[in-house]
Amino acid sequence: MNSDLASSAASRVDAPMYSRALDTVAGVLLRYGLVLLILWIGIFKYTPTESKAIEPLVANSPLLAWLLAVAGVDGASAIIGTAEILIAALLAVRPLWPRLSLAGSIGAIGMFLTTLSFLVTTPGSWRVVDGLLVPAGGGFFILKDVVLLGAACWTAADALKAVGRPASVEPVA
Repeated sequence: MNSDLASSAASRVDAPMYSRALDTVAGVLLRYGLVLLILWIGIFKYTPTESKAIEPLVANSPLLAWLLAVAGVDGASAIIGTAEILIAALLAVRPLWPRLSLAGSIGAIGMFLTTLSFLVTTPGSWRVVDGLLVPAGGGFFILKDVVLLGAACWTAADALKAVGRPASVEPVA
């Protein structure tokens, strides 16, 4: 009897409609959550606290160490922050300018790959605990960028789809 009731209720649900609605909501949350996070982190790069926090990561990075020599700690942090703010802005303009948003997505992918590289280049990022290799120090904080990299890949795919579509039929996400 319970399975008949559940089956009957399920048959009344318009799965495709709910799927599209969830897809739209998920896209908006994913894109603009990513925008907010990148923007906030970019703005924070202008503070002395964040400048000092990223110094060992940048100093040990073969990709970014030159920034310290050129601009110093605060300058390097500001350059990185400016890039992050620009990436966030480009991601946000997807409904109007999907090509620009695609550039922002590609920038975000590069940014997250660079951040994840810190797990390899920064001494002390890993340690053995109870026989298991685990991220140490800021390693777990950096590891979250795997998920953010996935979000950036999704925004790139979404922007690519929109580039080939007329503006009048583009979804909001």
